[in-house]
Amino acid sequence: MNISLNWLSQYINLADQSLQQIDDLLTFAGIEIEGIHPKGVTSDRIVVAQILAAEQHPNADRLKVTQVDAGEGSPRQIVCGARNYKVGDKVPCALPGAALPGGFTIGETKMRGVESKGMLCAASEIGLTDKEDGLLLLEGDPAVGSLLKDLYESDVLLEVEVTPNRPDLLSHRGLARELAALLKTTTTAEEIPLPENQCGAALVVNDIPQGCPFYTLTKISNVSVHESPPWLQDRLKSIGLRPINNVVDITNFVLHEMGQPLHAFDAAKTGERFHLRAAAAGETFNALNDSIYQLNEGDLLISDETGALLALAGVMGGAESSVTETTTEIWLEAAYFDSSAVRATSRAHILSSDSSYRFERGIDPQGVLPAAARATQLLIEIAGGTVSEPTFVIGDPPQTTGTVELDPIALDQLMGGNITLTDAEEILSRLGLFADGENRWYVPSYRPDLQRHIDLVEEIARVHGLANVAPRHRSTIVPASDVDAATDIDMAMRRSLAALGLYESQTMKLIAENQLGDALTLRPLQAGDLIKVSMPLSEDHAIMRPSLLPGLVATAARNIRQGVKSLRFFEMGRVFRHNGGGKSRDHETDSLGLLLSGPLAPDSWTGSPALAAMYDLRAILHSLLPGRDWQFTPRPRDGFALACDILIGDINVGIAARLLPARERSIDCAFPVYVCEIDLAKLRKFHGRRSPVEELPPFPGSSRDAAMEMPLAVSAAQVDAAIRKIKEPLLMESACFDVFTDPSGQKIAADRKSMAYRFLYRSPERTLKAEEVDAAHRGVLDHLGKQLGVIFR
Repeated sequence: MNISLNWLSQYINLADQSLQQIDDLLTFAGIEIEGIHPKGVTSDRIVVAQILAAEQHPNADRLKVTQVDAGEGSPRQIVCGARNYKVGDKVPCALPGAALPGGFTIGETKMRGVESKGMLCAASEIGLTDKEDGLLLLEGDPAVGSLLKDLYESDVLLEVEVTPNRPDLLSHRGLARELAALLKTTTTAEEIPLPENQCGAALVVNDIPQGCPFYTLTKISNVSVHESPPWLQDRLKSIGLRPINNVVDITNFVLHEMGQPLHAFDAAKTGERFHLRAAAAGETFNALNDSIYQLNEGDLLISDETGALLALAGVMGGAESSVTETTTEIWLEAAYFDSSAVRATSRAHILSSDSSYRFERGIDPQGVLPAAARATQLLIEIAGGTVSEPTFVIGDPPQTTGTVELDPIALDQLMGGNITLTDAEEILSRLGLFADGENRWYVPSYRPDLQRHIDLVEEIARVHGLANVAPRHRSTIVPASDVDAATDIDMAMRRSLAALGLYESQTMKLIAENQLGDALTLRPLQAGDLIKVSMPLSEDHAIMRPSLLPGLVATAARNIRQGVKSLRFFEMGRVFRHNGGGKSRDHETDSLGLLLSGPLAPDSWTGSPALAAMYDLRAILHSLLPGRDWQFTPRPRDGFALACDILIGDINVGIAARLLPARERSIDCAFPVYVCEIDLAKLRKFHGRRSPVEELPPFPGSSRDAAMEMPLAVSAAQVDAAIRKIKEPLLMESACFDVFTDPSGQKIAADRKSMAYRFLYRSPERTLKAEEVDAAHRGVLDHLGKQLGVIFR
């Protein structure tokens, strides 16, 4: 919400408070200031100057060299490109050192070879609004050398973040009331007498008392619709609103002044009776924003006896009953609409307004009639209107607050004895509460969030200042739990992955339906597995993620667009799916996702670095649990290439794959993208059973290479499985270091391939002789020949 400091100062004296003090005061009271934006002229280096002479620039057709009097005793030379001035005019002059909006500081420079000592300014260049193209021509003959900030009112715009439980702060008077309580002062806002009112049952039929328990209409005649006076336009412009006409501007002004939404209907465009009702399915509504909405059954509507739709209650008025320059008589609406009903309508039609924003959070029911009286007062003053009959009232303001008991003993315990009961009661009084018996406090209607004793304690602590509450150490040591152990294991793996050069990613738990193609799960998704959000805020957040990979792929796509070539990401997080195809309760598991792509090292003069491959993914997993029997077993998955299950021994812990080339191209990736997802719960169990540290072998090993020719369909996983079955005690390890194929069939048959492996032999007891190594190697080759039918080259 935007707050104008000048406007705020109409209701509370802030002359003794600096901007930083106001910021700190609100922030420490739990009201966050998201931004502070000075408006208008604020610099002491912008002065009134008179143009004494202007000559053509010798090196530029569009520039002139001016001599100006800035009140310094001698002329100042400034190069200027504007053309709307003449000699003798007075204009703003930014002297060297002046800070202009946008972070630009004026200095002395040369423009096309001619020295320029300052800048002659347009209105927008110094924080004002442009009235013409070119320099701001000053009116009223101001003194040369005088400060421009003394001629124009400056302001500060505060961006205030108001939490949903504090709708009372969504207005200038509301924030002034809060500041008055914090500063131990009072507001200067005048009290607005309630309008004379009468029962409006003959004028309004209310079929939805649960959605609108209180509704008022005031008829104002002889209205002259025209442009608002400058002061009113300035108030609205100061918070970023565009003035429309005096009637609409008054309703917007009162909304931001008092927090009560209002609406004005052109009485000539409505029937003689109003009807508050629920919409029927299929009705259409032509809103003020020139859009037509297909209404849902149950939406709150305001219509007349002819059936014409006048407004979508609490959200937006209708275009057909809007106030225009021809309007002479209006109905002024002020009402209390149910927050849940307004929220449902606003979300369903993706239609939000300043009114719906406040109704959704809950307005002050006792503020409806005062706001109507305030708007009526302004309409009479500004629009020349007259009120011939009392305000029509339907229903009663709902009672949203009551009395709350303050427990002095609990207050003393919670505050640690840092505040006396007298001081606590004084704070509650400043906040607008008043005692209703011993230790019972009546809560004003604008504070419906105060319902329990602890709410009062929170208010006391907030206003008293948490910095004034002495800390107390009451923590106790508790034994380690399984949750603690899991957290420690996860942090150890995070540190390991970061040490390997991977970056941790944290993505949303909600994904779009079109991201499901990137989901890779240990158990393939079935119908009913997905957990969908019943009323998503947007299509991008419609499904609880069943896998971490959609978020990682989206992260990779964003980095690629930023020019990143080497992608190294991991994420630990929770994934969601229904159990058993949606036949039982929801299921949540913790997962580890990895994504690799691109060069393994930066480019250098030594040559192009290797690209990430599936083996690099496997190496990363090996580093997390060294000494474990990691296996990658091929298992095709729709939408992915080179998919395989990841096993530790005979336990399936995850799945790895490469994205399809078409998917890689769709995210503009020029390299293969490899991904995997691991069940963290299973991984933690292995992590907790670390293999014992082995001593370095005391005797050297000896290696032998073997090139095996085999059918093209034989996979590396089959070769690895065959090697694991070998019972040779001297064989320590093996690794593939070359694969050769020839599609032309000239060097090797097109349907066959050659795989070269290196085998390492070692004995823990002695140095092996060549004959022993050769014998062991022959045994290994014989076994592979029988198991796979390979031919050794």
